[in-house]
Amino acid sequence: MPRHHQRGSSASGGSQRQLRVAETVRHAVADILSQGSVHDPDLEGHIITVPEVRMSPDLKLATIYIMPLGGQDTDVVLTALERNKKFLRGDIARRVNLKFAPDIRFRVDERFDEAERIEKLLRTPAVQRDLNSDSEES
Repeated sequence: MPRHHQRGSSASGGSQRQLRVAETVRHAVADILSQGSVHDPDLEGHIITVPEVRMSPDLKLATIYIMPLGGQDTDVVLTALERNKKFLRGDIARRVNLKFAPDIRFRVDERFDEAERIEKLLRTPAVQRDLNSDSEES
């Protein structure tokens, strides 16, 4: 009998293997950055969070989302991480047991900005008026 594999959809974030490997890579990158293993003057003094890593379906590309504490100096931190990409890729390869070390790319995590934008929209007088009129009708 043929086996039917369910393919992970982009809406769910990918297959279980993609998600598991992405989480392992996220922990590895977070450890590398928190231990100060990357010796770069632009990264010193910055606390960098790694909220998410997304793996390609073939596990050969890892998109690492980062956010410096307070959201400041994102361009400086992103440039420094790009500059040290080769070292980081090697360190990730040593920590994560995969057949191939994934290529890595860094992106700034925009979710916090988007959440703040939505929060501001919800606090606008027009939305508050609509919310209050809906609760009065109930």
